[in-house]
Amino acid sequence: LKFSETVSLSYMKSLCNKMVGYDRKEEINNSWESFRDNALKLALLRFKSNKSKWTIKDNKLKVQHNKVVPMLSSEGKEVPNSDTSLIDAKVKHILEDFSRHFVDQSKKASGGNKTVATTSEDLINVEKYLKAIEKNFIKYGFDPLETPSFEISENIGSFLAEDENNPMSDVFTFDDGEKNITLRYDLSSPLARFVAQNSQELPSIYKRYAIQNVFRNEKSGNARYREFTQADCDIVGNVNSAKANAELCNLISNTLIDCGLKKDQFTINVSNRKIVQGLIEDLKIEKGKQIKVMRAIDKLDKPGFGLKGVEELLKKERKDKSGAITKGANLSDEQASKILNFLKIKDLKELKENFKNPVTQEGIKELEELFEVLNFGNYSDQVKTNFTIVRGLDYYDGFCVETNLNFKAKNIKGKEVDIGSICSGGQYNKLISRFKGVDIPGTGVSIGVDRLLFAMMQLNQIEVDTQNPVIVCVMDEKYLKNYYEILDNLRKNNINSEIFLDSKKNLGKQLTYANKRECPVAVICGENEFKDNKITLKNLLGAKGENNQITFPKENLINEIKKFI
Repeated sequence: LKFSETVSLSYMKSLCNKMVGYDRKEEINNSWESFRDNALKLALLRFKSNKSKWTIKDNKLKVQHNKVVPMLSSEGKEVPNSDTSLIDAKVKHILEDFSRHFVDQSKKASGGNKTVATTSEDLINVEKYLKAIEKNFIKYGFDPLETPSFEISENIGSFLAEDENNPMSDVFTFDDGEKNITLRYDLSSPLARFVAQNSQELPSIYKRYAIQNVFRNEKSGNARYREFTQADCDIVGNVNSAKANAELCNLISNTLIDCGLKKDQFTINVSNRKIVQGLIEDLKIEKGKQIKVMRAIDKLDKPGFGLKGVEELLKKERKDKSGAITKGANLSDEQASKILNFLKIKDLKELKENFKNPVTQEGIKELEELFEVLNFGNYSDQVKTNFTIVRGLDYYDGFCVETNLNFKAKNIKGKEVDIGSICSGGQYNKLISRFKGVDIPGTGVSIGVDRLLFAMMQLNQIEVDTQNPVIVCVMDEKYLKNYYEILDNLRKNNINSEIFLDSKKNLGKQLTYANKRECPVAVICGENEFKDNKITLKNLLGAKGENNQITFPKENLINEIKKFI
C-alpha cells in the first residue's frame, strides 16, 4: 500500500528542505515531489509494521533505495559520504517526525484533527443525533443503503481537489495491484455507481439514505476532520425538481429541530448554480477557468475571504496569511468586476431584472418554483436565498443548499470560529452518467454529524439521557450464583448493570471502581443478606454524612432501585 498524498504540500516541502535527496535504480529528479512520494511509502511502512521502531539494516536505510546520499549541514556544507550513521539517523528522525504528523491527527483536541466525540457522553450524543436523523429520513420515505469504504479510483474519481495538476490530492488513494483504490470522500459518488449498476431493479424514483464515515486528505481544523460521519439522503430519478428540493429543505429543518436546534439558530441558504453559469456565459469565460470561478465565488462567506479574497482568486492569485499562494482564474479586470457586482445583489427580484441570460433566468425561475412549494409546508421561514452558494464540487449543476448556524462557535481555546455549513447539498444531473452513459438526475443533502455535535456542544441545549450501570459487588465467591441471579433480574427489567469482575478486591476498592464509573447504586450482599433473603443497596450519589444505605426484602429490588436511577 502507498499513500499518493497524505499531508499538506507545505509541510512536505519543509521536510524536503532538510534533505538533499536520494538515489534510486531509475533516473529521477531530486525534486521535493519525488521525496514526498517516497517518504510517504517509508512512513506508511513504519506505521504499518506492528507500530515498531525504525530498524536500520547494515547501517543504511534501504527501503526502495540504493543508498542515502549526502545532506547539507546547517552551515550548507556537505556531510561526508563516510558518515552514513549520521545520515541514517537524520533520515530516521525526519520520517518519524513525518509519521507522527500524520498519525497524531487522531490524538489532538477537537479543534484540531480528531473527531469531536472524545468521551462516552459525546458518543451517546452522537448516537442520539444519528437516531433522530435516521428517524426523519425514514419518516420522509427514504430507504437505507450502505456502500464499501473503498471504491476503485478510476470509477469515482475526485471532485474535491483544487490542484488541477494533481486531481487526487485531496483523497486517500492506495495501490492495490493492477488498480488503485480510494477511500470514499463522500457518499454521492458511491451512490451514483450503485444506481448505475442496479438501475433496472430500482424504482423509477429512488429515495435512499446513508449514514457512514467519509475520508478527506485535507488540513483539519475547527470542526473539519480527515475522517467524519455524513448522513446523506438523495432522490434519484426524473422528478419535479421544485418538489424534490422543497422536500429536502423541509427534511433539513425537521431533522435539525429534532436534534435540538431552535428555529432562530440556523438558516437554510439556497441558490441555483445556473444563475452563475449564465453570468459566466455572458462574460465568455473559457471552460477551463469556469470551475475556478465557481470555487472563488463559493468562498465569499468563508473566513478570511470576503470580496477582496474572491477578487484575488478571480484574478492572478491569492496569498493567505501563512504565505501560501493559490493560483487564480486569471480573469480580466472587467470580468472580475462584473462578477463582484453580481455578488452584491441579495434580492431575487433585483437579480431577475438585471441579468437576462436565458440560463440565469432558468435558475431564477427554478428558485421561484421552489419557494412556491415551500410555502405549502411549515418551514418556509427557515429558507433564504444566497446567490453566492454554488458548491465547490464540480458535479452540482442546479439547486444548491448550505445550512449555516446563526451563532458563533468557539474552539477549545475560546476563540470564535466559523465551522461552515452543517448540512449541504444540491442537484446533479450528470453524475450517474459517468458510470452508465445515460443521464439520471439526482438531488440530495448531507448532514455533517461531527460538525452538528461540535455546534451543539456550544449550547446548553443538549439533554444527555444516560443511565450508568448499577454495580453488583462480590463479597464472597461462594455466593457467585446468587450475585448472577440479582444481575439477571436487573437486566430482565432493562436496568443497566454489571458485576464486579475481580472478587479478590475488597469492598472498598470495588466501590472506588464504581465511583469512577459514576455508578448510581451498588448492590452489597453478604452472608447475612442471603440468609435473610434480603438485599442491601448503597446510594453512591448521595451526600456524604447521610445514611445512603438501605436493606429490604429481595422481592422489592426493582422498585427500590428505580428510586435511584
